[in-house]
Amino acid sequence: MRSDLIKKGFDKAPHRSLLKATGVIKSDEDFNKPFIGVCNSYIDLIPGHVHLQEFGRIVKEEVRKAGGVPFEFNTIGVDDGIAMGHIGMRYSLASRELIADSVETVAEAHRLDGLICIPNCDKIVPGMLMAAVRLNIPTIFISGGPMKAGYTPSGDVVDLISVFEGVGKYSTGEINDDKLKELENFACPTCGSCSGMFTANSMNCLMEALGIALPGNGSILAVDPKRHELAKQAASKIIDLINKDLKPRDIINKKSILNAFALDMAMGGSTNTVLHTLAIANEAEIDFELDELNKLAQRVPYICKVSPATKSVHMEDVDRAGGISAILKEISKIDGLLYLDSPTVTGKTLGENIAEAEIKDGNVIRTVDNPFSKTGGLAVLFGNLAPNGSVVKTGAVDPKMLVHRGPAVIFDSQDEALEGIRNGKLKAGDVVVIRYEGPKGGPGMPEMLAPTSEIMGMGLGDKVALITDGRFSGGTRGACIGHVSPEAAVRGPIAALRNGDIISIDIPNYKLEVELSQEEIERRLAELPPFEPKIKKGYLARYSKMVTSANTGAILSIKENQ
Repeated sequence: MRSDLIKKGFDKAPHRSLLKATGVIKSDEDFNKPFIGVCNSYIDLIPGHVHLQEFGRIVKEEVRKAGGVPFEFNTIGVDDGIAMGHIGMRYSLASRELIADSVETVAEAHRLDGLICIPNCDKIVPGMLMAAVRLNIPTIFISGGPMKAGYTPSGDVVDLISVFEGVGKYSTGEINDDKLKELENFACPTCGSCSGMFTANSMNCLMEALGIALPGNGSILAVDPKRHELAKQAASKIIDLINKDLKPRDIINKKSILNAFALDMAMGGSTNTVLHTLAIANEAEIDFELDELNKLAQRVPYICKVSPATKSVHMEDVDRAGGISAILKEISKIDGLLYLDSPTVTGKTLGENIAEAEIKDGNVIRTVDNPFSKTGGLAVLFGNLAPNGSVVKTGAVDPKMLVHRGPAVIFDSQDEALEGIRNGKLKAGDVVVIRYEGPKGGPGMPEMLAPTSEIMGMGLGDKVALITDGRFSGGTRGACIGHVSPEAAVRGPIAALRNGDIISIDIPNYKLEVELSQEEIERRLAELPPFEPKIKKGYLARYSKMVTSANTGAILSIKENQ
């Protein structure tokens, strides 16, 4: 066992003494058992994580029963909703790297034999996944589960996005103080990851397709007793994984990543899944090109439409309708789409995991013969504005905006954009451009939920497009194109734009272009002053120097910054 390095031999007497002092070691017999790290992301600041202390206790008890010795440790977490719209959001994506590094540090420093990872929200899931494939020791994931949808006293179903869009409606006078307060009070009724197909739930669902989490991981509610049972099942599996020496890189490979993206297309998941899965692929040393997603989108129908794409369907509805297994089972009917022989942490293949699944509500999960759309819910756009790609959640775009041409309204930060939106600088037909908010420029590639929600709340969602080198929340809806690469801070073409330039968006044909010659773009870029970082000390300053473009997953790289 890896852990023998800290517990076996006469020279490890000091190590054993310290381990006994923790109280975790119950007898000398424990030194003959595998040491299991229970990586918990409990934090009081995130509703998706406040219940994870109890979760961790349940997991540790089951590890003991299975024959392992559990050692719990914690990672940090950032709540994207609370961090939204201010300096805090610049720490969100950057926290993913800190989480990955902290998991690696604890597991390597203490030679743990296996890991059970308990994430739930936003950057915590991909951060732990990056660490898992980097470490490549037996690992299983069990997330905390989604939040219930909210209901107002009048019976309207609401969620966090209802509140963000309510701010826009309040700004235009469409709703009053009492209505906004009602949304605030009822939108987030329980613990758990926010109730729609936002980033957290998208990633928790994708883990089922990747094979690194048990069936049910993505959709069983945080407050459902079945979630605790799933945690027990996950914990009991870790010793089997160690005995079989089944490691993350045996499970997470090119085939399983394609399985995960096929699910993503079928559900119209968050655009952030692209950013995170590219980063995970990088850690696993898997080559993955962005244009592969468009080829996949052509084959995968959009069969499950969840908030924010529709206001009436949330994760509890998906679970009731058959869960992720039912979606995977349905799209597996497309010949050769899924790699059903992919191994999973259950000890069975993906095909075996989903064999008995069935659709229980055809209004929530449709068949491949009757989809919401014949093509998947995500697309990557290329063109002279995004030579290295950009990403859009097509499933949440109004059909009228799939093709759009209009004048650019330029903002050099999210704060500028919010001020401009609130001061009436937009009109129907415009293309809002928010730049210098990419991985380097932000720094940290902040999410744009506040401006997109206000645009929707003002009734301009089917009249105005938005492009940015930043990114969007999984809760964003509308013609919102993010991850424009290269970003403005490294003199990507988006930095050359001026107010009034005509931008052409053609989502069905995967095009994002500005009506300028290449010579004019290059001339304008040559005239720009050197980029001046916004933050010059602390973690974000270091992050800004080391982070790569969104099209590579916004990873940290020593090579590119030597």
